[in-house]
Formats: sequence, C-alpha cells, structure tokens
Amino acid sequence: MIAESWRAARSCAPPGHLDAAGCNVPSDRTLDAVVEHLRRERETGGYQAATDLHAARSALAALAGAAAADVALLESGTAAMAALLGGWRLPPGSRIGVTRAEYGSTLMLLRRLARLHDYKLLDLPVDDDSRLDPDGLASALAGGLDLVVLSHVPSHRGIVQPAAEAGRLCRAAGVPLVLDVCQSFGHVDAGGVGATAYVGTSRKWLAGPRGVGFLIVPGLTADMDTAAPALGGHVWAGEEPSPLPGAARYETSEGPIAARAGFGVAVLEHRALGPSAVHARLAELGVRARRLLDGIGGWRAGEPLDEPSAIVTLRPPPGADPAAAVEDARSRAAHESILVGAVPVGRAPADLPTPVLRISPSPGTRQEDLHALARVLDR
Repeated sequence: MIAESWRAARSCAPPGHLDAAGCNVPSDRTLDAVVEHLRRERETGGYQAATDLHAARSALAALAGAAAADVALLESGTAAMAALLGGWRLPPGSRIGVTRAEYGSTLMLLRRLARLHDYKLLDLPVDDDSRLDPDGLASALAGGLDLVVLSHVPSHRGIVQPAAEAGRLCRAAGVPLVLDVCQSFGHVDAGGVGATAYVGTSRKWLAGPRGVGFLIVPGLTADMDTAAPALGGHVWAGEEPSPLPGAARYETSEGPIAARAGFGVAVLEHRALGPSAVHARLAELGVRARRLLDGIGGWRAGEPLDEPSAIVTLRPPPGADPAAAVEDARSRAAHESILVGAVPVGRAPADLPTPVLRISPSPGTRQEDLHALARVLDR
C-alpha cells in the first residue's frame, strides 16, 4: 500500500531512482506547491505571497516530540548545523564528544570552532560497524563532556545509531545532545530521543525540494543563539539584538520561500502516509537490497545485512581501484537508467577508507530496479 501510494503521488518520477539518501523525488503536489508559490510571488509581490507553514512545522516537530515553535527553517542541513553550533556560547575549553562516523561538513565546522574557542573534540567509542557504544558513551560522560554531536544515520554507512539510548544517557548526565537527522527523518524512527536539538534537511527521505534545512530545538537555553543574528529572528533591545522566543531566532526574513512551501507539503504527505509504515517499508527494502547485492561481482555490503535502514553501501571488489570501480559502476548503472550514489572519502574522513557505492531506495522502489542493478554489478 505504501509503495503504491508513493508511486501514485509521483506520476512523472523517473524509473530506477535509487538515490533517496542523496536527493529524493518530490511528489506532484510538492512540485505544484513550489510553482504555485512562485506564481503568487510574481502576481502579488514576494512579501505579499505569504505561506502559513504552522501545520507543517507541527508535523515536522512531532517526529521529534517537539512543538511548532521549536522549528526553524534554514537553507540546508549544513547551514542549520552552522547556525546552531556556531552561535552556541559554550565555555572555552568545552569538551565535545563525536564519533568517527561524523559527517564531513560537521567535522569541518567542529574543528574550526575548536581552534577558535579552544574546544576539545573527543572520539566516542564505536564498534566495528562504527556504531556508538552506549557503555563507552556513559564512561565519556562520567569523565566530563559539555556536548555530544551524533549523526543518527551516517551518510556513508547505513547503520542506525542507538539515538534513544544516547539521549537517555545524555539527559541523565545533564549534557546536551545534538542529533543530526538529515538521513533519519522520514527514514527511521527518531522519536523518544529527547535531544536538545535536531538538525535536518528537506531533500532526502522527506522528499521535499532542495534548498531547505531545519532545526528543531526543544531544549533551547539562554546560551543558544544563531551565529549570525538577523532581523528575521531578532529585535533591537537598546543597542543590542535580542532573540525572538523559540527557534525563530535561527531564521532570517529571506530564503527560498517557495521551496519551504513545497517542503511543508512534503512533510504533511509523510504524516498522511504514516511514518511507522514508511519506516517499516524502507527497512524491508534495505534488507532486501543488501541480501541481493552483497557478493555480486565481488561487491560487499558495508553494514550488517539485516540493518533496519534503506541506506545500502557497497565496497568495491578486492584488487580494484576503489574510486575507479565506484565511478564505473555508477556510470554503467546510469546507462541502464538506474540512479545510485557515490560516496567519496571526504564525506566521513575519519571513518571511510575508500569511496563506496550507495544504494538508497525510496518507498516506491520496485524489485525489478534492484535486480537490474544486480545485473550491472555482476558484469
């Protein structure tokens, strides 16, 4: 039922699209919402063509057990993370726990902030699949941490981190947790974590347009503000800017408003499909894809075969030049009208020794698309 509903909402979707983790296929209604907003801007003026996104903010916040006022819309997940961490007034010398599987852009940001503010970045213990070790996190928290940053589902490796357990441990220790949900919202359950902040994006599993990221900040404190205050989220208080209540402080008065309108539609569609049913369908597709593709042509799955996620990474055959093998496979798949992703080492420089091929089916993926990819890899 989920598969049919997904396909019906995307009447012009290209066949063989297996790159939801890169940039998913928006629905017809999402596309129409973007175009319609642009049309209204042209006809009535950009500032008059306001869009009420309260229902969409509420639906998005509900995925994290938060409220609409906790949501800020920005231009990307990377921009959202920079606004959050760049403006957070942590004391100099603060200790920040991260795993080796952290996303490359976030790692760049953290290292820059560490140099500027004398922060200490501490590696959190993980297992052989780069999955966070809760006991190791508990020990690190006992040793003194000021912040934990965790990618719920890494971009380069289809494991699901134990986010709920991490949230419980961080709350018990009084340490804020920032959860990167760019690859988990719309994909796996992110409820019950109780994170201080969630950072995400529109264009992946929620199937919204590019150019929209978001922050959900249910744990907002007085020392949290955006890195670059602007009139959209602040007012003048004497000679100093004062942030608006809630997550609005992270927004500006400008941005891709038409894309946000489309994202609002995509979020409401996800709610209508039923998040738990979507999660189950994607987990099923991921397991099916790994069991089919692991070993084909010498390619091996980069995560456990039964991992409940739809991100499937494949390591190149032994003896092959990894970068060349990944690009060749991606190119041959494209020739057969199959879209897959290639993940470079820079995506996770502390964890990824070589590039990998990434397959990430959407809920509407047909079994024949996976079999067509298997034939490509078996040549």
